[in-house]
Amino acid sequence: MNTRRLFLGAIIAGAIETLTEGKSMAQLMAHPAARLPVEGELPSLGGAIEWLNSQPLTPAGLRGKVVLIDFWTYTCINWLRTLPYVRAWADKYKDQGLVVIGVHTPEFSFERDIDNVRRAVKDMRIDYPVAVDSNYAIWRAFRNAYWPALYFADAQGRLRHHHFGEGEYERSEMAIQQLLAESGTDGFPRGLVSVDPRGLEVAADWGNLRSPENYLGYERTANFTSPGAVPGKRSVYALPKQLAINHWALSGDWAVEKEAVALHKAGGRIAYRFHARDLHLVMGPAARGASVRFRVLIDGQAPGAAHGGDIDEQGNGTVTEQRLYQLIRQPKPIVDRQFEVEFLDPGVEAFAFTFG
Repeated sequence: MNTRRLFLGAIIAGAIETLTEGKSMAQLMAHPAARLPVEGELPSLGGAIEWLNSQPLTPAGLRGKVVLIDFWTYTCINWLRTLPYVRAWADKYKDQGLVVIGVHTPEFSFERDIDNVRRAVKDMRIDYPVAVDSNYAIWRAFRNAYWPALYFADAQGRLRHHHFGEGEYERSEMAIQQLLAESGTDGFPRGLVSVDPRGLEVAADWGNLRSPENYLGYERTANFTSPGAVPGKRSVYALPKQLAINHWALSGDWAVEKEAVALHKAGGRIAYRFHARDLHLVMGPAARGASVRFRVLIDGQAPGAAHGGDIDEQGNGTVTEQRLYQLIRQPKPIVDRQFEVEFLDPGVEAFAFTFG
């Protein structure tokens, strides 16, 4: 399946914002790219296994409304950084004829768990309709390939615009306004939304981001330096004396599975050498309801002011849910750093590192 989080598209977001800076809305709307062509018909939403915050919606039932489809999966850092804008658009234009629909299509197997999706919807303050697309039916109907992906449909049910990845928020909102105006809606505020993201939703520090996302399961991992790995089998690993940038290693009793690495005895560690302001780790307890204590070090020391939102200054934290954890948010200057996390209890599964 040709799916991926849109990292490269996100990197150029800063350049796109620079190109639009200082230009009036009229100038931007007059740009050829602002003329919205017909890209096709709004595909069926019938493949959803469940709907949250709404009864099932259909293209026919949405006629007369401008529709924004937002493909997401709840551990995707690129999508999390777009969420403040999608929430703001949903709130600003909900009484003007816009319907925002989040289509949750899972990347990891645990994201198919409907209870996990419900918790994410609540925790992330998503109150617009969500189609749970665990079987990829809506994804295939759109021929989509990315998280996040935005598709804009007019009041006649025709797709008129799309955007993949982060950025171009001004252009996306102007597309919404153009489609609302075409539908005959008038009187909505013509200014653009202003957001105040916090925590995981804060935009990446693109100028200092030199570490790409990396998965830990054997199916997609890169730059794993611990010798003797046998896919799917328990092994005892040791950390090398030194890691190259964007390389990682294990110590302790781990199994390298298809999607994740799984710890079988307390004291296991993961080390990663990275260059970024933020470091996140997608992880969770292997058993529902369990908790796993851990401690983070950066360059061999407690993180202090560089701690992320899910740990304290001493580096202490607890894994209680299957989600993305923010472990490092360091102040400048940003340089190559060595991250280590030691798990004080067994039973954790770690899936992917992402950076910001």
